[in-house]
Amino acid sequence: MKVCIAPDSFKESLSAAEAAAAIERGVLNAVPEAQTVVVPMADGGEGTVQALVDATAGEVVQDTVTGPLGEKVQAGYGILGDGVTAVIEMAAASGLPLVPPGKRNPMLTTTFGTGELIRSALGRGVKHVIVGIGGSATVDGGAGMAQALGARLLDKNGEELGFGGGELGTLKRIDLSELAPQMVGVEVEVACDVTNPLTGPEGAARIYGPQKGATPEMVETLESNLAHLARVVAKDLNKDVEKLAGSGAAGGLGAGLVAFLGARLRPGVEIVIEASKLREKMKGCNLVITGEGRLDGQSAFGKTIDGVAGVARDLGVPAVAITGSLGEGCEKVLQRGVAAYFSLVPGPASLDEALTKADEFLARTAEQVMRLAQVILHDR
Repeated sequence: MKVCIAPDSFKESLSAAEAAAAIERGVLNAVPEAQTVVVPMADGGEGTVQALVDATAGEVVQDTVTGPLGEKVQAGYGILGDGVTAVIEMAAASGLPLVPPGKRNPMLTTTFGTGELIRSALGRGVKHVIVGIGGSATVDGGAGMAQALGARLLDKNGEELGFGGGELGTLKRIDLSELAPQMVGVEVEVACDVTNPLTGPEGAARIYGPQKGATPEMVETLESNLAHLARVVAKDLNKDVEKLAGSGAAGGLGAGLVAFLGARLRPGVEIVIEASKLREKMKGCNLVITGEGRLDGQSAFGKTIDGVAGVARDLGVPAVAITGSLGEGCEKVLQRGVAAYFSLVPGPASLDEALTKADEFLARTAEQVMRLAQVILHDR
């Protein structure tokens, strides 16, 4: 038997690679002669860098960049096994956890560090950049990111704008003549799993501003400033990003990446499937085992289990999901290519116990899945 093992991370307990190793151990406990194909997965959010580095035998690079409030922070990004693809999680440089709760203020926070990570990757000769944009501390429309790459955002006096969404209202002109020359010919893809536009009732400021520390007054200022940024982008760059689905992601970084770098917004799991070459690796398998920390109704809409099951369905390979917990609506994945799903918890257990013993529980459940699959596939 040939088994493809392609789980996401189990948050707070196992990385995608650790989860895959536990599943593989269970599979081989049941069928020692089985051939396993291990492909750690992610959906563009936290853990995407490590999952793709592990899946492609790449490396993680550390650099010192500018944090959300202008301080220096250590942040990592991945260079994949092909040597020409970089994968960046913007949260590593511009994420909300980097700002203490009492200092969260999207009028001031910047994506400059995310741009520095992109510049660092360009210095290594990459030709393809994947940016995961979840978990931001910012509502600056990607202005800081663009400035770090050489874009000039100028006020009426020809002076460079300062950091933060609060500065965008004074923007008069955008000049890309000094944009990093290494950007020429580089493909930028954005792992984006939300469809919020830049402005409006579902936009970056009104939906996500409060969780980043914005008061009601700040939200209205940020909303006005993002709309102003979109108008200047339309005038100077001839790009309409204001109502683009996903442009409001990460405080408008989605819009900024499209406007300044010509990026393409795509569902994160699709990008990871392509970058990890999951489809090619799954060919010829008899079974796929995937999983993540929780399975519920949202899992059927662009999450890792849904993406892996979709590839398996296309290839005619049965897919089984193992998860930490089962939530309302989890049965929806059965209509998306998952043949069956299981919780790894063997009985009543505290959350701490489930997290601490996730490796053991996951291997045990995978072993039983494999024993059942062996019987079924043998009988066929």
